[in-house]
Amino acid sequence: MTYIPRRPSILARTPWWLLAIALLFVLGLWAMTANAGYAVIFRALSGGITTTLWVTGVAFTAATMLGLLIALARTSTNRVLRELATFYVEIIRGIPVLVFLFYVAFVGAPGMVAAINWLLQPTGGTITIRQFDFAWRAIVALTICYSAFIAEIFRAGIEAVNSGQVEAARALGLSRWHCFRFIIAPQALRTILPPLGNDFVSMVKDSALVSALGVQDITQLGKVYSSSTFLFFETYNVVAFLYLTMTISLSLLVRLLENRLRNERR
Repeated sequence: MTYIPRRPSILARTPWWLLAIALLFVLGLWAMTANAGYAVIFRALSGGITTTLWVTGVAFTAATMLGLLIALARTSTNRVLRELATFYVEIIRGIPVLVFLFYVAFVGAPGMVAAINWLLQPTGGTITIRQFDFAWRAIVALTICYSAFIAEIFRAGIEAVNSGQVEAARALGLSRWHCFRFIIAPQALRTILPPLGNDFVSMVKDSALVSALGVQDITQLGKVYSSSTFLFFETYNVVAFLYLTMTISLSLLVRLLENRLRNERR
């Protein structure tokens, strides 16, 4: 008679840290629904969730596309492209995000508006700095900052693919684009997904810096509400709970995608 070992239960296979997080989430949700004060604070801050997710989503999408272009330049055989891309990465990575946010908002944006007005001189049209919304200035700053880090992630993933496979594909007559699409990209994706997911989670947290520009995200609304009611403890409990909910959900999603890719590889 063949012995078939019993598969551990779902509870036994669930990590303790995940159970602790689930318990913390349930307790926080219960506190905000059962306590009238927390419920009011949650309603006051809920409008900032959309702004936070919108700023993060647009900035990360743009940073990913820009980072991919920079990574391709970093791995190019053209020395000029390589040097320019490396210069960009090293300079941008050396500037703190908050400093760059202020630089783009108060130096770069006025300079961009002045350049646009100079180009519009023949038509007689002009734009004002007030038409360049602070949310878009924050998006531009986050895009530029994170594109340098994402470029290095893409570069590491591309260089992790065995060069012999690319040479064999080229010998069979595949173009550079087809080599990238069918040989490099599928293999590099498994390498870049975890750090790329980490950068996305980091951007959700760093999006709180846009409150320094007055953008009505979760942090800014929490700052305004707490300063008017003096309920600092309760307000920042809700702020922390909202950020934890978003970041942990995204982290779990990245883990699921990573496990799925690992299973497909097997």
